[in-house]
Amino acid sequence: MDDAERAAARGTARALRRAALTASAAAAAGALAEVAGQIRVARAARPLTDRWQQVPVEPRGRARLGISFRPLQAEALGLDPMATLTALLGYPFQLIRLGAYWDRIEDSPGRFDTGELDRQVDAAEQAGKQIILCVGPVKTFGYPEFFVPGHHLPEPLREGTLVEPAAHPSLLDAGTAFAARIVERYRGREAIVAWQVEHDAVDPLGMEHSWRLAATFVRQEVAAVRAADPTRPVMMNGFLPTSAPVRMQQWWRTRDQGDSLAVAQQLADIVGVDFYPRHALVAGAGWSVYLAGRITALGRRRELLHWAAAGGQRLMIVEGQAEPWEAVTTPPSPRDRAMYSCLPEHVIGNYSQCMRWNARGGAALDAYLFWGAEYWILRQQQGDPRYLRAFARVLERA
Repeated sequence: MDDAERAAARGTARALRRAALTASAAAAAGALAEVAGQIRVARAARPLTDRWQQVPVEPRGRARLGISFRPLQAEALGLDPMATLTALLGYPFQLIRLGAYWDRIEDSPGRFDTGELDRQVDAAEQAGKQIILCVGPVKTFGYPEFFVPGHHLPEPLREGTLVEPAAHPSLLDAGTAFAARIVERYRGREAIVAWQVEHDAVDPLGMEHSWRLAATFVRQEVAAVRAADPTRPVMMNGFLPTSAPVRMQQWWRTRDQGDSLAVAQQLADIVGVDFYPRHALVAGAGWSVYLAGRITALGRRRELLHWAAAGGQRLMIVEGQAEPWEAVTTPPSPRDRAMYSCLPEHVIGNYSQCMRWNARGGAALDAYLFWGAEYWILRQQQGDPRYLRAFARVLERA
């Protein structure tokens, strides 16, 4: 190579480095722009409107509609759980999800009291609803999502760890025994159409519980439920990230074994998706910072729909956001105001967005369960029936 060729080569190398740096900067700028585009700073409490009456209601196709019922959330909102459930069961939806909360059923050694759950199952059955029963055992839907009785866990699970069978054999034995016992008690009920095993099975809850169940732990729980009732499907659910920051955080925290949706695809007969498009990060002085994701830009949704369509797998929205997710545990309910993270029109808008997935992804959703029904009852008691009326409008027009 002569001097001219070497100079040309050096010039080409410099040009390639500049191009690479430019491309990297462009990619970083694009990622930052994506994140910035999903952040909103907004006044948290908004004046009430009747926009929910104009939001288009997409047809549901073959999807069953329904709700999840959380007795603990009803109590946290100052409501009577059974009265709340009775009021909700009067609406013409098809499917309800109930939970067997381990520490409420077995609150002391040798005690096994399913009276509360019996009454819920009886009421749903008499109202003609189909039931998905979450048998836990470690995690069940509804904050704090962790319901192991203290006598089965003398020491708290260590934060940041993976809960594996070899390290926690007594918890696994007690948990599988509880789940099997619940299944055996209710498997004679024709209204029950599926069992849910764990809730967001292998994901951490958040800062409160950073430990995670190992997939091998959950696999044994699923096996115990199938052995107790081989005739009904097992449903497992997971959180679908709707913004870039949440997507990146979820990947980082579950990168060793995959997230709950990935594990559900491996172990369950039905995969349930948690869909929350808008939630608050921090709040102060009446304002909040929100993540408001654009789900249409995310590949994970398309991947799930194509997977379900290709293999004839069952896919449902098991938690469709229909109550506020603010920067506190219990959603605020200010009089004459509604919270920005979920206004009444979002009850319909979130539902319709998911129904539009059917045509795009080639897979028909099996069901859509609205999340937040107890909150609607509270709002109605406070003089605001808009959330309940938005739900009723979906049931009427879908």
